[in-house]
Amino acid sequence: MIARVWRGATRARQAAAYAPYLQRTGVHACQATPGNRGVIVLQRMVGDRAEVVFISYWNALADVTAFAGGDIAVARFFPEDDAYLIERELTVAHYDVVETPIAE
Repeated sequence: MIARVWRGATRARQAAAYAPYLQRTGVHACQATPGNRGVIVLQRMVGDRAEVVFISYWNALADVTAFAGGDIAVARFFPEDDAYLIERELTVAHYDVVETPIAE
């Protein structure tokens, strides 16, 4: 199993609105792609910003390609992201999942 990890940040005051937006866009797009095993979104408040870590789980890198396109190292963004994100990584990291509580 592969974990795809992306990080970004919104203003703290936008965190409550960003969460459902992220559910409608990135989470839904991942879950609708064959080979996706699930998504975890982490958030923490740091001063006046909300940091977000988006982790999606995949059966194989070929499944990631179906979601991300030809260059899987490039982050995928959605039309309204600019309204929320004050910081974003343009790339993502992929990890082999060595151990997980997620049922296989």
